[in-house]
Amino acid sequence: MSHILIVEDEAVIRAALQKFLERNGYQVNSAESVDQALTLLEQQPFDLIISDLRLPGRPGTDLIEHANNTPVLIMTSYASMRSAVDAMKLGAVDYIAKPFNHDEMLLSIDAIIKQTKPTASVASVVTASDTALCTQPITPETEPISCNYMIGKSPPMLALFARIRKVARTNATVLIQGESGTGKELAAHSIHQQGMRALAPMISVNCAAIPESLIESELFGHEKGAFTGAISAHRGLIEAANGGTLFLDEIGELPLEAQARLLRVLQEGEIRRVGSVQPLQVDIRLIAATHRDLKTLTRTGKFREDLFYRLYIMEIAMPPLRDRGDDIIELAEKFLSKACQRMATLPMYLTDHARHTMLNYRWSGNVRELENAIERAVILCEDTSITTELLGLDLHQSAPLNQPTTEQRFSTPSLQKPQNYYSESPHSPPALSLEDYFQRFVLEHQQNMTETELAKRLGISRKTLWERRQRLGIPRKQKD
Repeated sequence: MSHILIVEDEAVIRAALQKFLERNGYQVNSAESVDQALTLLEQQPFDLIISDLRLPGRPGTDLIEHANNTPVLIMTSYASMRSAVDAMKLGAVDYIAKPFNHDEMLLSIDAIIKQTKPTASVASVVTASDTALCTQPITPETEPISCNYMIGKSPPMLALFARIRKVARTNATVLIQGESGTGKELAAHSIHQQGMRALAPMISVNCAAIPESLIESELFGHEKGAFTGAISAHRGLIEAANGGTLFLDEIGELPLEAQARLLRVLQEGEIRRVGSVQPLQVDIRLIAATHRDLKTLTRTGKFREDLFYRLYIMEIAMPPLRDRGDDIIELAEKFLSKACQRMATLPMYLTDHARHTMLNYRWSGNVRELENAIERAVILCEDTSITTELLGLDLHQSAPLNQPTTEQRFSTPSLQKPQNYYSESPHSPPALSLEDYFQRFVLEHQQNMTETELAKRLGISRKTLWERRQRLGIPRKQKD
């Protein structure tokens, strides 16, 4: 079990982070200041130190020189991005911005510990496991089932994992394209971790999140006096990624001036800070991602064509969730388990109707939308069953996919095998809406079922059944 030291002066954040890491299998100690942390370091070894940048008395970066080769991960807010870059210059292994995403935090921690432990191997890929992390060596026979927190066994995902494995072995520039929420950043992390630069830093930048007036300074750095407010020289993010990987998310939002500068980085391997006349040599691997059609943007003059072709050396297309079949249920169950642990609830399960709905929903927000829907359902659930209603999906805007035929759906069911309602046919006629399905089911079976049995078969509560009857004008069965 890996041992982590948390250094954070805010008690609420410190306690929450410690509890979160312990739930995910780490042994954790905590300290409020650098001095307390140094005392603990004298008493026992740690595999990783996670420290806030701003601490009372001394900054978290003071731990780096006293850590005895223990990696130090710095936590910082976006407002302190420049300080984070300086921290990496001082020797921090990585930084993570507050408020941090739990999955990203676990991904970063695992990568750091694997890289620094003597038994860690750079030549490794991700295989299926309870923690969804990769430990299996690359061999010609190996077909990865998951990459980091990307889960899936569907043909599109198996093809994606194979592509990532091949691309990772090279130093080529990679362009990751796909809809929002498909996991483009996770793919970038997987490429970095399986590649030759795994022991070097990976700097991630969301181009859409940085104001246009600051983007060139943040990426390329600036000299003292380069513009109003530049009271000191600043090392840019590209320079901080030297020797490692630079991940530019939403590169389609990059201004044209910054695109021209980035093109020179790719062509000449050099940058020039804003306000400087001297170029600096850099060695980075660039991974870019976008949900936009860059080819179309080049036609309208919003993206440089020469930069597009420099990026388009290797392309990775992220499959949308609606094309991943049963991966949807696997992901949903993983998110459900994590949400129940995080909220300290009893274990919950997805009803058959909820599973059917998820398999036939279009998921315009992809994996991110699915995770949000599951979290919402767990918050609202009053028992242990996650129903379609709790998911809060906009079913009217989602065209059904792979629906069963009307005959199959409304034939007399077997009470022991409710899944018969969801058998599929490759020759299905236009499917009924969920409300049509509800109405037909109730009318056809209310003579043989009680209200409780109807509600159970539909995966809803008796109250919801009553409310839908009222809204749709479905009368109760007549008593003899």
